[in-house]
Amino acid sequence: MTDVEFAIDRDDVVLRGTGTGRGPTVLLLHAGGERRQVWDPVASVLRHHGLRPVAFDQRGHGETGGPPGTLLELAGDVRAMIASLEGPVAVVGASLGGLAAVAALADPSTADKMSGLVLVDVVPDPDPAGTRSWLDRQGLGAGRHALIDDLLGRGPELRAVVAATDVPVVLVRGGTDSPVTDRDASRLLAANPRVRVTSIPDAGHLVARDAPLALAAIIVETTSQWADAAAQSG
Repeated sequence: MTDVEFAIDRDDVVLRGTGTGRGPTVLLLHAGGERRQVWDPVASVLRHHGLRPVAFDQRGHGETGGPPGTLLELAGDVRAMIASLEGPVAVVGASLGGLAAVAALADPSTADKMSGLVLVDVVPDPDPAGTRSWLDRQGLGAGRHALIDDLLGRGPELRAVVAATDVPVVLVRGGTDSPVTDRDASRLLAANPRVRVTSIPDAGHLVARDAPLALAAIIVETTSQWADAAAQSG
């Protein structure tokens, strides 16, 4: 099936993306330091199950390029991506992509177009000290200190977004060497008891790399349910 290429002009950058397949749309947002091709094994499974995966390179990554930007800029990019797609749109955000998706969810028109949100090994308000320690152990974050400070400084407002939303939310945790702690997951459930939490035991933080088939199975099950619910309500 032929890929469809996307190019969204955001004034300072052009967001580059690829989509293929027919059916309910699933927007895939990669983690920091990655690019959209990381989703290829997951996207293949989604297409096989009648879904339409669309993946973009976020600003500062891949073919989109440019500087890393701020969380608000990333959120604006996600809103532009969702606006360009036929709705409803299920959004899957890994790490940085998940935080950008939560920030985008604060916009009512964006939330109205989302059938649900899958957060892949990230919570809206990660513990700053614990996250910095994890990043240091992984040797990550070099050259992105301003963005990391921005992300970690916005935890309370992102937590409030998830607490207030009616959009279904699923948290998929990596089972090994994950920055998301049990306390983080409990805090998310306290903010929004409707959140579903699951885990993939053999995956680390980069779940799409470590366990693409297991992650794809969760996405297929979850987004198919959301698509059915959206069709019934429409």
